[in-house]
Amino acid sequence: MIMPTESPPPARVMLVDDDALFLGVLADNLGAAGYEVVAHDTPRHALEAIRQGERPDVCILDWDMPEITGLALLQELRTRGVAAPVLFLTGHGGPVFEETALDAGATDFVDKSRGQAIIRQRLALALTRGPVPDPAPTDREELRLGALVVMHTAKRVAWRGAVVPLSRNEFDVIALLAEKAGQDVGYRQLYDAVHGQGFLAGQGENGYRANVRAMVKRIRHKFLELDPRFTALHNYAGFGYRWHQDD
Repeated sequence: MIMPTESPPPARVMLVDDDALFLGVLADNLGAAGYEVVAHDTPRHALEAIRQGERPDVCILDWDMPEITGLALLQELRTRGVAAPVLFLTGHGGPVFEETALDAGATDFVDKSRGQAIIRQRLALALTRGPVPDPAPTDREELRLGALVVMHTAKRVAWRGAVVPLSRNEFDVIALLAEKAGQDVGYRQLYDAVHGQGFLAGQGENGYRANVRAMVKRIRHKFLELDPRFTALHNYAGFGYRWHQDD
């Protein structure tokens, strides 16, 4: 007799937004899509739930909230051991906000105006990435390219012996460029390395390019802060970037 296969439990989503109407609509929408939803109208309520043992599989946080901002809430969640991927929802456009969120360790940054279907799609993609890894593992798979060391297990990068303070998404970009050192890597391929294939962002069909340029600018700045002579990250105008393997 063939035993029925048990379905996995639904992913547990923690929503935090001080807009009660939006919070209710999104909670109902995700619930109808099969998620188990726990909604909080203030960050303090969310933190109290975490203190009492709540452990979500993924968090969706509003960017602008009184008393505790979404960014501060993300930092507090990490301090309390919550490693679930975090998506920010916001009405703010522009790469600077997205890059701030990603640099702080968020998995994604979604404009609320893009609608519930896009939010559900981004949520599903975030869940495929899983929890944020422990930054201090015991064994490390390393790729060495001259002064660069890419530690895949640790999700860390070192340059001339110093750790470069990259976010998880910035690490993914450097890891891809290092893997393809000496080759040109296109904007779309770099963006896919961070968000998964098929993401749409920014204005127009190629709007994601502005996001990639902003991220690479931040990455280059972090290397330059450690080494003012840093020149290994090259731009291929109109196409993307390459890592110069001889640096």
